[in-house]
Amino acid sequence: MRQLRPSTIREILKVTAQPEIISFAGGLPAPELFPVEAIRAAADEVLAHSGREALQYGPSEGFPALREWIAEEMKRRGMRVSAAEVLVTNGSQQVLDLAAKLFLNPGDVVLMENPTYLAAIQAFQTFEARFVPVPTDGLGLIPEALPELIRRHRPKFLYTIPNFQNPTGVTLAAERRPILARIAAEHALTVVEDDPYGKLRYRGADIPPVKHWDEDGRVIYASTFSKTIAPGLRLGWLAAPAESFSRLLILKQASDLHTSNFDQRVAHAYLTQNDQPSHLERIRRAYGERFAVMDEALRAEMPAGYEWTHPDGGMFLWVTGPAGLDALTLLEQAIKRQVAFVPGRDFFPAEGGSNYLRLNFSNSTPEQIREGVRRLATLCRDWR
Repeated sequence: MRQLRPSTIREILKVTAQPEIISFAGGLPAPELFPVEAIRAAADEVLAHSGREALQYGPSEGFPALREWIAEEMKRRGMRVSAAEVLVTNGSQQVLDLAAKLFLNPGDVVLMENPTYLAAIQAFQTFEARFVPVPTDGLGLIPEALPELIRRHRPKFLYTIPNFQNPTGVTLAAERRPILARIAAEHALTVVEDDPYGKLRYRGADIPPVKHWDEDGRVIYASTFSKTIAPGLRLGWLAAPAESFSRLLILKQASDLHTSNFDQRVAHAYLTQNDQPSHLERIRRAYGERFAVMDEALRAEMPAGYEWTHPDGGMFLWVTGPAGLDALTLLEQAIKRQVAFVPGRDFFPAEGGSNYLRLNFSNSTPEQIREGVRRLATLCRDWR
């Protein structure tokens, strides 16, 4: 417990709950896009026709019809998965906890992008993992660097977010994905592919997940409905080969017996009775517009010495400031100006990251984005 640190994001959210603060801090979907009425109708449908079953305990693997739907959806994205390989979880965050329980003993190595998702760092730190960064560039992690890292560190798995990575927004290039899958097979490396943002692409063509090229059962794939329906349902899933699946299922049983039976049935009713593709297109269009507004505002307002990523999807962009910038101190000043962001430090498993900022654009209106960037840029210009 001494090595664990609290989530800066969760702490910042306590402050940004104040309505006068413009927050670029949380990884929050836009609440005005939640399909509230459709979810209400789905809940009514479930309670009216299978209320007793929905309110009862359910199978640990998940509601069978929802698992079938997930498997079919994964097939549409190019992955060879059956419903028997799908385990429904309490958000995709639970997948990280289960994977850590399965693979990690104290001192074991996890390979990961640097920076990476801070709640993944927390999940793996809980089991006293050591972190080894994989070299990355503007096209994502560099697969050719993996064999030497595997030989030297004997990692238990590689954790990667290939689509619109959190926090950087970078996407693993299409040509690198089959190479990654091939290296994983050759070196018996387990890959935990975390894909919460894959359906949020608003520019360019979709790229099949790494799981698409997984011929040897090395990839455990994780995703969620939090970004495509609503996070309050707390519904995610994993797809894993049989040997890993059976062990992850036991760990799931020991953790919480099963994910909410009612929520799963409501989600299934919603997914099968509504035009989900149209809803996703609405989300993608809104996020694409909000990224464009933030990018334009940053171009107009930020002083020299700052640059940022230009993602093709997802919810974040990553700002690199001058070498002497202390983003944590900048945040303290920003809160006083009623604007918030996440300092980059917590996304790095080791030291460093003091001159980086993560900005979320999905949960702010265009007007809030313009005003928030103006406030933030004023602080950056005055930074000493």
